[in-house]
Amino acid sequence: MASGCGSLAKEAIVLLDKFSAGRQCLDDFMEDASRDLQIMDALQKKFILDVVSGCIEHKKLLDVVINVFYGQNGRCLSRGDRSQFVIICYLATFSLDDLGLQRFSHIVKSLDVQKMHTFLTFFFTNLTTWIQEEWNSIYDAAYVEERWIYPLLRWRPEMDILLDQLVVKISHGNQVKKSPIKTTEPQEFSLTKPKPPPLPVPELIPQQEKSKPVPKSTYKAPKEMQVIKEIKQKNHQQTVELLYEANMKQLRCANPHKSEHTQRVMSQIKKDLDSKLKFNSFHSSGVPPSSNKPSKLNNAAILRQGALFDRQVEEELQRMERLVEGAREPSSFLQAQKEMREKDLQEELAMIERRRLEGRISYEEAAMARTRLMERNQKTAQLKKEETAQLMRRYAEKRLQEEKEMRDLVQQVAEGHKNSKTAKEKLQKFKRSIVKEVAEQRRELLHQALEEAQAELCRKFEVIREIHAIESLPHFRVRNFDNTESAGHELMGEMSLVEMKERLGLLREVQQTEQQERREHILEEKLNKKQLLLDKLDTINLHTRALAQAAAVRKEERKARPAMIQDETVLALQKKLEEKKLERQRLKQTKSKKPQTSEQAAAQTGTHNKKSLPVKSWEELELSLERHLQKDAPYVVPQTKTFKT
Repeated sequence: MASGCGSLAKEAIVLLDKFSAGRQCLDDFMEDASRDLQIMDALQKKFILDVVSGCIEHKKLLDVVINVFYGQNGRCLSRGDRSQFVIICYLATFSLDDLGLQRFSHIVKSLDVQKMHTFLTFFFTNLTTWIQEEWNSIYDAAYVEERWIYPLLRWRPEMDILLDQLVVKISHGNQVKKSPIKTTEPQEFSLTKPKPPPLPVPELIPQQEKSKPVPKSTYKAPKEMQVIKEIKQKNHQQTVELLYEANMKQLRCANPHKSEHTQRVMSQIKKDLDSKLKFNSFHSSGVPPSSNKPSKLNNAAILRQGALFDRQVEEELQRMERLVEGAREPSSFLQAQKEMREKDLQEELAMIERRRLEGRISYEEAAMARTRLMERNQKTAQLKKEETAQLMRRYAEKRLQEEKEMRDLVQQVAEGHKNSKTAKEKLQKFKRSIVKEVAEQRRELLHQALEEAQAELCRKFEVIREIHAIESLPHFRVRNFDNTESAGHELMGEMSLVEMKERLGLLREVQQTEQQERREHILEEKLNKKQLLLDKLDTINLHTRALAQAAAVRKEERKARPAMIQDETVLALQKKLEEKKLERQRLKQTKSKKPQTSEQAAAQTGTHNKKSLPVKSWEELELSLERHLQKDAPYVVPQTKTFKT
């Protein structure tokens, strides 16, 4: 950038000449300038804009130096050179540390050397005298001395060297350049040159025998490994299918087929019993049926979705072009990735099933713990009841004794009230006398204030009457108005009322025509926008149909997935769950067989014919639980039938 600093400084001088402080805003001017300098590099553009904005911001500080400089040397200087002096003064004062001496000297030498020498000599000669005093009157003296005077004094030796270089350049420029004298150039004799020695005959290089190329099979896997891998995959698939079939068909002998009539009767009985049960009444009625009606889109959503589909189409076209050019098809990688995802999904489903079974086991354990806790609480409650009965008896005796003491105290207080009644009557008589005296004094003061207010009101009425009499006198005022003449104030835009009405009418007509044109333009834009939205909707419908077809294909593939392979941990957890259920059932049976009261025994004798009902309800609960588990994990084979009694 050092070689081009002179041209950048000249561009900044041109921009500073264009700026007029009274008519232009600094921000608007800088935006226009940045648009004009878009062709330049970012660093060069930033340097020019920073220099121009700095000169405008510190105009008051720089004008102190430039005005006095023109006052002393104005006869031999032009007013058009003011901008370059301002920029040199700004660079020397504020940006000398950032630029460095080399770039600053390059900028100075790119301008008029004689003028720059005069200005720099004037500036550094008067820096510590009247320039510092003028700057101190604008800014704080300590700030001026620390930020500007000390750095410039530190650069003073280098500036003296630069001024000496400018003096040398000026003196060389004033000298007349002499034309160079042609000198005699000697020429060589044309002697015969000796022949070059002949080149030696090159020795024959013995040729080596061609080596055999490396066989291609070295870099390829043997076909036997691929065949073995395919056989392993087929065997694995067959074992998975056999395992799934075995899980689905196991224990079929324990579930003999029944006739259709028997199945209908059993289903009817189950429906009647389920309709009477109410323990699932707090559940929701299910998800409402979803309608296939398309949702209504607004304009922004239509444009956004249309842009998305356009981008997808463009990406697909680019992918096809890359394939045509010879790019690699990632289908094999995607297939392997899909298989890995399916494997992860199977593992995740097994993990979910294990967690569910662990949750059910913990639930059964918690239920057994609750039953034990209820028994313990019943015992503690019985003990608490006995203790509270004893405490209540003690409390009743204590209350009777306190009531007796309160009766004695009330009798004593009543005797004291009889003696105080006479004292109260005397006090009331004294208070009545004081109230009468205060009321009489208050009446006298109110009567006196009322008389003073009436006198003041009469005086105000007299003054108002006099004012009305003065205002009732006739006052004549004559006005002659001509709407075709101006007011005569000798203003530039002065006009009569008739002319103003005519001009307003013409202006109103122009506004109406502009409004009509604007309406037509808006209507045309609306029609274009509507047509664009219709086109976008057509493309969106086309893409949605294609996406729906792809989703249907994916759904069929998902249905065709093999069932989840059951691992040993899931089977162990299911077995543990059934053991916990049986243990819980034994606890309930032992609890029901405990000795009951005489009333409960009488109630049970009346319902002896319904002993088989709890067993049936328990079987129905087990069946409903099994159906619920099958809905939660359709890939897990139920094994609860093996534990039925």
